Amino acid sequence: MPVIDNRRRRLGIAAGTALLTLTVAGCSGLGRTAVGPVTYTTERDAVIMVNSPSVRGCHPLAPAGAKEVDNGTLIDIILYRTRDCTGPGTTYLATTLSDVRAPDSLPWRSFSTVH
Repeated sequence: MPVIDNRRRRLGIAAGTALLTLTVAGCSGLGRTAVGPVTYTTERDAVIMVNSPSVRGCHPLAPAGAKEVDNGTLIDIILYRTRDCTGPGTTYLATTLSDVRAPDSLPWRSFSTVH
């Protein structure tokens, strides 16, 4: 009987490993998000919240831009002065921090995540 028990145990371990591998492979294709909100204030003092943005790509802000940004997500973001996440004048904003632009600088117009 011990030989049969060992075979069953090995078969169970192999089946469990195969299922775990399939589960992990299936989840890896899902779109990942930055859990939490990015909240910003526009030049006209409107408060806008973007909940759990994707970790991929560029995220444009309101057309007039933002004068204050609060990163309530679990990952860091980079703020840009352009709508397409390019160019100089970027600001690195770590998770759970806020930043207010200097009065004589341009507003932020987009952000991307650091992952």
